Amino acid sequence: MNDEIRDIKPLLEIPDNSYELLIGGLSVALIFALIAVVLLVQKVWSNKKIDMQKIYFEEFKNIEWSDSKKAAYEVTYLGRLLCVEPRTKEIYSQLVPMLDAYKYKKNVPTVDSDTLRQYNLLVHVLDEAI
Repeated sequence: MNDEIRDIKPLLEIPDNSYELLIGGLSVALIFALIAVVLLVQKVWSNKKIDMQKIYFEEFKNIEWSDSKKAAYEVTYLGRLLCVEPRTKEIYSQLVPMLDAYKYKKNVPTVDSDTLRQYNLLVHVLDEAI
């Protein structure tokens, strides 16, 4: 009975890479989760960020024209910040020479109707743009 049985083969080693697959799958899931968290935080942060253009527009819209000189300087400054589109730039470039009559002088007259009309047109166009 000492004879070896020759028809039975020894056990084969089966490669087991389930740990590598598990680690790889978890790594990919972790990367996707991190990307999702970053995008979510970015979206929340951008929604909370103050839109300065809206604040400038509110200041621009509520300019007090009783002091013509101060109003002319404010319209020039805020208009430069707000006018980024070609149409608004064109209207602003037409308004600035009208405002020059109210700057650089000690005593200035009240604002005329043409300047106010151009200003109101610019306010209307900016309101549509924003």
